[in-house]
Amino acid sequence: MDSIEDNRRIPFSAMFNFRDVGGYPGHDGRAVRWNRLYRADSPHRIDGTDREAFAALGIRTVVDLRRPSEVDRDGRVPALDGLTYRHIHPEHADWTQRRYEPGSSLARYLADRYVDLAETGTAGLAEAVGLIADSANAPVLVHCVAGKDRTGIVCGLTLAVLGVSDDDIAEDYALSTESSRRFGAWVAQTAPDAEKLPAPFLASPAEAMTLFLGELRHRHGSVEHYLRHAGVTDAQLAALRDHLLE
Repeated sequence: MDSIEDNRRIPFSAMFNFRDVGGYPGHDGRAVRWNRLYRADSPHRIDGTDREAFAALGIRTVVDLRRPSEVDRDGRVPALDGLTYRHIHPEHADWTQRRYEPGSSLARYLADRYVDLAETGTAGLAEAVGLIADSANAPVLVHCVAGKDRTGIVCGLTLAVLGVSDDDIAEDYALSTESSRRFGAWVAQTAPDAEKLPAPFLASPAEAMTLFLGELRHRHGSVEHYLRHAGVTDAQLAALRDHLLE
């Protein structure tokens, strides 16, 4: 597993949650292909040697899930030759409207926010999954700000369609916790006067993803049924499996 995780994590100096989602077993024992789908925190800070390392991955399409205000505030991935940039904003409420209460279940809080987003952001989630399904767009990078919440939802839905187990999907999601700690340390060093990041921003308990997927199935019967409801076609679901599974 250590060697697999070494392959999964791709280090950058100014990105902290960049990794490959390949390698997990899916339908009929077929593994998810490596070097096809990446997930990350925001790549707007790419510069210098990071730019060379990023370009070497051959990424064709970047799917940016941030709010328009977040893009305006921070900027976007650099415009590299051969790179297509797609900004998709799955509509969702600002989390400040429902703040996390310290001492309550963080996993439950996060799962509830993800379920809310899945209900209000159907069009955006369907568009993102549809882009991943098109092999002409691969390799694809999906990102948001921290690379764990909106990105975690899109990658979780995609892996579920590929037949990856909930345990493996939750394990992949939980890898963001360590990365978020490194991001938090970087923020504290580079912006010592910045407000301390809240707990939901830094944590990715595996249970949150498990609860989210369970609630989605309770409401829609299956992840595939949810995605069809959102607007993903059967042809796109089939294409997703064809090119993302070995």
